Amino acid sequence: MAKELQKLQIIPLGGLGEIGKNMTVIRYGDEIILIDAGLMFPDEDMPGIDLVIPDISYLIENKDCIKAIVLTHGHEDHIGALPYILRQISVPVYGTRLTLGILEGRLKENNVDSSNLRPVSHGDIINAGCFSVGFIRVNHSIADACGLSIRTPLGMIVHTGDFKFDYTPVDGKMTDFRAFSSLGNRGVLVMMADSTNAEREGHTPSEKTVGVAFDKSFRTARERVIIATFSSNVHRIQQVIDTAVKYKRRVAVLGRSMINVVTISLKLGYLNAPEGTIIDIDEINNYPPNQVVIITTGSQGEPMSALTRMSMSDHRKVNIVPGDTIIISATPIPGNEKLVSRTIDNLLKLGANVIYGKDQGIHVSGHASREELKLMHNLVRPKFFIPVHGEYRHLVKHSQLAQEIGMDKSRIFIGENGNILEFTREKGAIVGKVQSGRVLIDGLGVGDVGNIVLRDRRQLSQDGIIIVVMTMDKGKASFVSGPDIVSRGFVYVRESEELMNESKERVAAALDKCLENKVTEWSAIKSNVRENLGRFLYEQTRRRPMILPIIMEV
Repeated sequence: MAKELQKLQIIPLGGLGEIGKNMTVIRYGDEIILIDAGLMFPDEDMPGIDLVIPDISYLIENKDCIKAIVLTHGHEDHIGALPYILRQISVPVYGTRLTLGILEGRLKENNVDSSNLRPVSHGDIINAGCFSVGFIRVNHSIADACGLSIRTPLGMIVHTGDFKFDYTPVDGKMTDFRAFSSLGNRGVLVMMADSTNAEREGHTPSEKTVGVAFDKSFRTARERVIIATFSSNVHRIQQVIDTAVKYKRRVAVLGRSMINVVTISLKLGYLNAPEGTIIDIDEINNYPPNQVVIITTGSQGEPMSALTRMSMSDHRKVNIVPGDTIIISATPIPGNEKLVSRTIDNLLKLGANVIYGKDQGIHVSGHASREELKLMHNLVRPKFFIPVHGEYRHLVKHSQLAQEIGMDKSRIFIGENGNILEFTREKGAIVGKVQSGRVLIDGLGVGDVGNIVLRDRRQLSQDGIIIVVMTMDKGKASFVSGPDIVSRGFVYVRESEELMNESKERVAAALDKCLENKVTEWSAIKSNVRENLGRFLYEQTRRRPMILPIIMEV
């Protein structure tokens, strides 16, 4: 009976109020399972940062309670943090074969042990502590995606994962309507559902419609066809291969992540290509241009990606020539629009025919639009609802949609990362908060860059730095040389000699004043120099460079 009195807790550590770093804790008593562990790419105001992962302090504190990590699919925003987490927490990780195939590659790159990976199939149920987790097939923009049914001592939780209802999927495997409906008939306590497209009316088009658009582009292409898309979209890649075979073209793959996913997918049977269809990138010059297709990364205009380097005539193996047809089979992620536009402009300047944009039919979303969300709600019919996976406005829109189809507002919880959502069989509430947030990854450093370092980087990028070097004779309490001033990123010194000379005079005056007042403490001298020089430079330039006084002692 004691266990019956426990409460069920759902604690999102990432993925609410943001797109990315999805991670959710399900806790009953002293037993925990973790759903997904994703990363996020840095914002523009994070100079030098490579990746962002969730703060896992709560998991470290409770590592002995964690029974398993269960994964919905293999996108980076759902598995990308695992190379960092599995270094510190050793538990079984359950996912479908493609998800674990991609994850295993990531773990290998980071020298992390992959012996805890446990493959499952759609329809399987695994036991982890007091939880039983079922894996339900859903359609998404990556193969082998799952929703989850999580049986707990208090009732059933359904997590939809990222999903859409595709009635004509490329691999012929539709979302398992029957499983969701069956769960709804038996009673669902809480549903967590994808909110990414909660603002979008209607239905999300089928992935198969992209194949029709590819066919049209291939039919009219006279030279090479180069297609940029997300490396994880195996069904999109399959449609490129199928269309290439139809028009008797060979397919080459470019970009590290693209090569990895294609290799894994071919090995596991998620991609099918007739023998001889896929060739090495070094072989493309052995064939006439009208018999070649290149699938590449770079659909988001990433500075180091293959397509971006091609657009700048900076790629070692592929040069764009007039007449090439380039298809950008993706829409820009918010924040990447400028990068994508620049890449398109550069490609057009090289004489390529670039096909891009929503009206061309060359990209569809992998997330459910409003009518599909309504269908999911009507299938599952949960007692409580938590919208997840979206920025705050998406969560609010999804909440409003649930109310439109009859759900009481008091049974809907719009949470924030770190909230503890607690449920009994009859009621739910937000009862507290655990430590959550973001951990910044820069090179090999995990979490060693915080807000102060970011602030300094932003200041350096905006106004540059002034270094003031002085030599002090501590015995005589006097300055024996300097001040010398070095400037980087502030002004071009040769064209600003007058400003630099005046700056030296201001610093010398500040030093003299310190000596007059018998100030010999280094920190006080530096503070005086910083204050006086900063005020002078702002008056002259309206800029605030970082000022770094350096005192050498003789």
